[in-house]
Amino acid sequence: MGTVTVAGGYLESLLQGQPRPPSSPLAWFNQLRADAVERASALKVPTTRDEEWRFTDISPLLGLSFQPVSAGSALDAADVGRFHLKEAAIRLVFVDGVYAPALSRRPEKVGTGPVVANLSEAVVAHATMVKPHLARHARFQDDVFTAVNTAFMHDGALVFLPRGAAIRSPIHLLFIASQKAAASHPRCLVIAEAGSEAMVIEDYVTLQQEAYVNNAVTEIVLADHARIDHVRIQRDGIEAFHLGRCAVSLARESRYRSVAIALGARISRYNLDTLLAAEGAECTLDGLALITGRQLADTHTCIDHAMPHGTSRQSHKCIVDDTAHAVFNGKIMVRTGAQHTDSSQSSRNLLLGARARVDTKPQLEIFADDVKCAHGATVGQLDSEEVFYLKSRGLTETAARNLLTYAFGAEIIDRIPVASLKHRLERTVLDHTQRS
Repeated sequence: MGTVTVAGGYLESLLQGQPRPPSSPLAWFNQLRADAVERASALKVPTTRDEEWRFTDISPLLGLSFQPVSAGSALDAADVGRFHLKEAAIRLVFVDGVYAPALSRRPEKVGTGPVVANLSEAVVAHATMVKPHLARHARFQDDVFTAVNTAFMHDGALVFLPRGAAIRSPIHLLFIASQKAAASHPRCLVIAEAGSEAMVIEDYVTLQQEAYVNNAVTEIVLADHARIDHVRIQRDGIEAFHLGRCAVSLARESRYRSVAIALGARISRYNLDTLLAAEGAECTLDGLALITGRQLADTHTCIDHAMPHGTSRQSHKCIVDDTAHAVFNGKIMVRTGAQHTDSSQSSRNLLLGARARVDTKPQLEIFADDVKCAHGATVGQLDSEEVFYLKSRGLTETAARNLLTYAFGAEIIDRIPVASLKHRLERTVLDHTQRS
C-alpha cells in the first residue's frame, strides 16, 4: 500500500510517515485498503465552502503535527478501571487505536454462538461473515475521512450475533486516548442476524488533555427482526479533534435505537446515516451535545425511508455555553413508494451565554403522498416563566436556572438503559450546569 497524499494540510500532517498496517493474508482485505488509499488521494478536505460543512471550520487543525501510532501505551487495569461499566460482561479495549487484550474481557467462541473480537483477527477467522459488510455501508468513495479510516484499517471491534442470539448485558467498546499528538482510526462492525439482539456501547475517553485526533467509523447491519441498542459517548479531551461516522442498515421489522452524547473535543463532527431498507423497519435517534468554552460540536444525521411502513423518531438537544458553537443538520428522506411512513424530528437548543451559538437545520424530503411526517426546531434561553415559578417555590434564581438546565440535558441521558453510565453522565451534566 502506497503513501496517502490528501489535499489538505492537517490530513497531510496526520498521515505523514504513517506506517503501513500489517498485511493481511486475505487478498480482498488488502485490496479494500488499497482502494481506499487511492480514493483518499483523489478527495479534498472539506471547507466551509462545502454546503455540508459550512458551519464547521476545521482550519484549527491546519499546521498541527500528529504522529502515527504504531503501538498503544502500556496501561494496566488501574489506569482504566474508572471507565469500566459494572453491567458490561463483555469489554473490548483499544488504546490509541491498538487492541489491548490484557485490558479486555471477551467471551469464548462456542460453536455457532456470538463473536466479539478484534477486527484484525476476525477478518481472517470469520472472513465469510465480515466480507459482505465491511466498508459496504460506510462507503468511502465520497468521504475523505472514511477513506483514510479504511486505508489504515487494522485493529477494531467486530460484534457478530447469529440468528436468534440475545446478549443481555451491554457490550462495551472502550477507546482510550493516552498519547498526545496521536492519530487513531477506530473501526467497529456490528452484524445482527435475524431475530438477534444486543446493546453496544461505543465509548471514547482520554487519559490526557493534549491535542490528538480520533477518526472513527462504525457500521451496523440489522437483519430481519433484529434489535440493536447503540449508545455512543464522545468524551475526548478538550483539545482533541473527533471525526466520527456511523452507517446503519435495517432490514424488515428490525429496530435500531441510538443515544449519542457529545461532551468533549475542541472540534467534533458526527455523521449518522440510517437506512430503513425494508418494510416495517424502525429507528429512534436521541442526541445531546453539551459544550462550553470554544468547543464546536457538529451532528449531521440522515434517516432514509426507502420502503413502506417505516417508523422513525428523533430528538436532538444542544446545551451551549460561553463562546461554544453547536451544529445540527437532520435530514429525513422519504423515497418514492415508501408509503405509510411515520416520522418525526425535534431539535431543541439551549443557549446559556450571550456569545453562544447554534445553527440548526431540520429537513424533510418527501417523495411519497401517504405519509405522516413532522419536524421542528427551537433555539433560545431558559424560559423566564419557568424560572419565576421555581423562584416562587423558594429557589434562588441561580438554583432555578441550574435545575432547569440540568433537567433539559438529563432528559436525553435518562434514555440510556445502563445505570452506572447514566449516573456518570448525569453527574457530568450537573457539574457543567452548576453556576454560583
